[in-house]
Amino acid sequence: MGFFSWVLLGLLAGGIAKFLMPGKDPGGCLVTIILGIIGASVGGWIGTQLGWGTVQQFDMRGLGIAILGSLVLLFIYRLVFSRR
Repeated sequence: MGFFSWVLLGLLAGGIAKFLMPGKDPGGCLVTIILGIIGASVGGWIGTQLGWGTVQQFDMRGLGIAILGSLVLLFIYRLVFSRR
């Protein structure tokens, strides 16, 4: 996928992850978008390591893997920055 596809997928994955894990996050929408983009990469790496496939195409499986990565990153982000 190209750079803009990753941004779009990350935006969508970050929004869905925020919807699935509601609550007050330090950072706001911009941080959620960035976490979504990074989460898509992390999800692709996790999916590859577990043999689930990769995030190479914009399909439902790739979106699911990206959402999973975004949820993991959002959870870790909340653990680290909510204590401060």
